[in-house]
Order: sequence, then structure tokens, then C-alpha cells
Amino acid sequence: MNLGDAISHASTIFMPEFLFGVDEDYLLGERTANEEALHLLLEEYTTNPNPSFGFDLVLDLADRNRSLCDMMGPESVQANRSRNLANHLSDDDILRGVAALQHRSVEKVAKEVEGMNATKGVLYASKPAKGTFVGIDIETTSTSPDRGYIVNIGWEVMELADGAEPTEAHSVFCGIPDEYEATGVPLSEIHKIQWSDIAGKKPFREDADLQKLLLKTLKAHPFLAHNAAFEDSWFTLHLNGYAEARKAGRIVPIDTRDICRALDPDVKFMSWEAKPTSLEAWAQRRGALAPDEAERHLGLDDTDLMFRTLIAELKERNLLK
Repeated sequence: MNLGDAISHASTIFMPEFLFGVDEDYLLGERTANEEALHLLLEEYTTNPNPSFGFDLVLDLADRNRSLCDMMGPESVQANRSRNLANHLSDDDILRGVAALQHRSVEKVAKEVEGMNATKGVLYASKPAKGTFVGIDIETTSTSPDRGYIVNIGWEVMELADGAEPTEAHSVFCGIPDEYEATGVPLSEIHKIQWSDIAGKKPFREDADLQKLLLKTLKAHPFLAHNAAFEDSWFTLHLNGYAEARKAGRIVPIDTRDICRALDPDVKFMSWEAKPTSLEAWAQRRGALAPDEAERHLGLDDTDLMFRTLIAELKERNLLK
């Protein structure tokens, strides 16, 4: 498939009723085509200053793919991961994040990298962190943003300062299609969200007020998330206006997992099986969680834990203003 094919595929009229009764191989082939087209469209939109299509085309195709996945059932959706979940933020995103944390220009940070061949640890530790940020976390029904739904989202705003208290805290449960009432909420073994938590709630994609508030919040301050590439990928395919604002530089994601890897010296001496950069393990090492406590896996709870752990890490490294 090339870009022209992707645009043509995304532009076709989707009538899900025509797919009832077709075999699983056909549905899988359609999903594969959808996700390949999404990958090409996302790449083109991100890299081309003047793409030949609006981002609504991408969002519509992602919605269409979710409807298709609902027909296929939760087992097939979780069988493998879509290409449209990023594994990490780009190098340019890291530079922008460091600049935002340290209230420096991206140009100065980039020049420092060129002049010193600086590692991420050197970059994050080169100046104290300061300012006000949004912390955010989501819980979902899939690892793939073009297959699943956001079922819980939590955020708060906080200054990176010793003793700071969060403001503007929000915690929202979001609905999913009714067919999941019988099968249960996917990934509930991780986030423990049950049907009773989301019954009657508006789906995230249909909640215009929530979307408007969230987009405004993410434009107001850079946002921090543990494995921010996950939230970034999901918001790109779920939050109206996010991709456009992100491309224009009005939204800046910062990955606290990347900060943990760069600043915490314990990470390099721990085994991969210990998951040293997980929020839970990092929080336990920094005293934000007791050794026998577990991460809650709910948006606002994990956001608050992330902020407390990050501030403890920065304080440990003398990197708070």
C-alpha cells in the first residue's frame, strides 16, 4: 500500500452491517489494511508541512477500525500490537521536553547536544527543572490506540517544587460499546475497571465537553506522563484537535520514564525482570510508595504518584529550582 492507496482506502464509505457474518480471515484482512493505511497517513501528516488531507480522515479511519475490532472480539484484538502505538518519543520530542522542563530554548538545548555529545542524563541534569506542568494518565481496553477505548483518564496541574500541591484534579470514567457488558471490560486484570464503573458513561470519542477541556489543558502546559509515548499515541487517534496542536508545537509531551532512566543510577544495576523503570518500582525506590504497596492503575491516582516520585527524584539530584 502506498500513500495514495491509503487515502483512497480511508475515504471509502464504511458500512459495518455488511460485515456481519463474514469469516474471521476477511475481518483480519480488513483490519490489517486499516492499520497499514493509518500508519502511512500518520507518517505523512507528521512529516509533511502541507499534507493533502485533513486529520479528520485519520480519526474517522481509526473509529472505523475500532468498530471492526468490536466485531472480532477481545481475544483477537489483544493477540498482537498495532504498529500505531509508538514505543518512545522522538529525539526531537526529548529536546523539546528538556527545554520545557528547564525553561530554555530548544535551540540552546540542541546546540548543547551537538557541542558536548551529551547523553540524556547530562541533558536532564544540566539545569534545574521548574515551572508548572500537567500530569496525566489513561487506562484503556487495549494496548493499540486504533483498536481500543479510553475507559479512565485522570490529570492534575502541579508546579515542580518541593512541597507543591496539585490543582485542577480530574478523574473521568468513559463508556465503551454495550457488547462488552457481557464479555467484561478488556484489560480489567490490569486496571480493575468493571462494567459497573463505566455503565451509562459517555465514550471518550463522543464526549465533546471532556475533549474540549482536555485539549485546552494540554495546550496550557507541557504534559508529563510515565511512558508518554503511550498517551501521545492514544490522544493522537482519540482527541479531536490534538494532532494539529501537537504538530504546531502547542502541545509538548515529556516522558517521566525517560527521566527515570536518565537520572536514577539504580536502574543500570537492576535486572530487566525487576522492571526498574516502571512507575511502581521507581516510586518504591524514591519512597513515594511503601515496598509492599502497588501502583493503583487508575488515571488520577497514578498521575499523583508520578508527580510525587518525579519531585523526589529531582530533589535527590538537586535539580529543583
